[in-house]
Amino acid sequence: MNERLPFVALVTCFDGDEAIDYTAVRRQVRRQVAAGNNILACGTNGDFTSLTFDEKVRLCSEIVEEAGGKVKVFANIGLPSTYETLLLGRAVAKTGVDAFAVITPYFIGCTQDGLVTHFTRIADALPRPIYLYDIPARTQNHIEPATAARLADHKNIHGIKDSGGGKDSLDEYLAIAAGRNDFAVFSGPDSLVYYALSKGAKGCISGLANVMPKVASSICSNFASGDLAAAQAAQDRFTALRVDLYALGYAPAMVKRALYLMDASVGASRQPALISTPELDAKIRAILAKHEIAG
Repeated sequence: MNERLPFVALVTCFDGDEAIDYTAVRRQVRRQVAAGNNILACGTNGDFTSLTFDEKVRLCSEIVEEAGGKVKVFANIGLPSTYETLLLGRAVAKTGVDAFAVITPYFIGCTQDGLVTHFTRIADALPRPIYLYDIPARTQNHIEPATAARLADHKNIHGIKDSGGGKDSLDEYLAIAAGRNDFAVFSGPDSLVYYALSKGAKGCISGLANVMPKVASSICSNFASGDLAAAQAAQDRFTALRVDLYALGYAPAMVKRALYLMDASVGASRQPALISTPELDAKIRAILAKHEIAG
């Protein structure tokens, strides 16, 4: 069977003053590399909306350097305007990332023709492969299947990360990828990794992999090797944690806080993502204990 690629949407680590702690970031990179996961920098679970331009560029540079070519490193460069996305993309390209994930514009409502123009300009201009990134619950802009099919014909658009949250959008994107070898689908929802792989997805890009890196990796590796029972068992364990943890609040903040309670060096989320309480921390600790997760 073909290789299936697990990615972690890596958390960004902060110190007590909310400045990026690059030493702690590198520690998380090593942890994920050891687990067999590739890395998405500056994703939703990486607090990308709270990072400055210069921080994003340096963060990508540090991650690429620490990864040392052992795994692939993608970087989310999506911003509200095409102009600033291109500025960031050109700067991040110099860090040596393997590809770009480009989240749809947020705050600005876009037509489908507007999205085609946006992504086409980016794909035309940047020297790395482009992966579309659809997460309409956060951006309010959805890449409709017909639009994704148009963009799939661009020679520098290599696939899409689907974070729509359900099987419907995932199935629609997978239908586009079926029968062609130049457009890959990556699953975003942590509960649908095995399902996506069984339908032809190239891999997953997971926030929950920050907490369970080896489990995320094992879903993909076992599926690729043909051990479907082991892949399904790993998915069941992954889903069970997702259900418990995400019931407490905003998913990226819950992931970050769970990881913080496992390893305080990752720091808290930049405000106002989460102001934790002793009661919330107690609930998260109970979930970690229930799922036998330690630092």
